[in-house]
Amino acid sequence: MSETVSGGCQCGRVRYEARIEGRDAYFCHCRMCQRATGGFAAAFVQVEPGTLRWQGEPEWYESSPIARRPFCARCGTPLGFHFADGGGKPDVTLGSLDDPTGFAPVVHAGSESLHEAFLDTRDLPRMRSETTESVAKRWQAAGREVPD
Repeated sequence: MSETVSGGCQCGRVRYEARIEGRDAYFCHCRMCQRATGGFAAAFVQVEPGTLRWQGEPEWYESSPIARRPFCARCGTPLGFHFADGGGKPDVTLGSLDDPTGFAPVVHAGSESLHEAFLDTRDLPRMRSETTESVAKRWQAAGREVPD
C-alpha cells in the first residue's frame, strides 16, 4: 500500500514529503546512529527512492565515508540517513514524521551495539507529561498547555 507521508524538524524550518510502501520501521543500534540521535537507537522509516521532497533544505552531515545525514541546524533535529553513494532507499527518522502512529519495527539493524535493557520496558512505570509536576508547572508558567 503506497502512501505519502510528511514530516519535519521541531522548529518547522525543514519539512519533507515522501512516498512509502507499508508501515514498516526499523531500529538501528550502531554506534553512529546512537551518536547521531543521542539515543539508544535510531528509529527509521525507509522511503521510496526519488520521492523524498524537501521544503526548506536541510543541512547534511557526512557521518562516515559511506553515509550522510540530513538535519536542521537551527533546532538540531536529526531527519534521516542516506548512503553517500545515493544507492538504496533513503531513511527518515520516525520521530520527525508528522504522524508516526501505526508504524511498527520489523528488524534491529546494527545489533552489535544493541542495549538489551532498553528493549523490554513494559514493566517500567509510565508517566504522562501533563501529570509530571516538574514539566506541567513549567508549561503552565509559560502560558501554554503541555504539548502532545
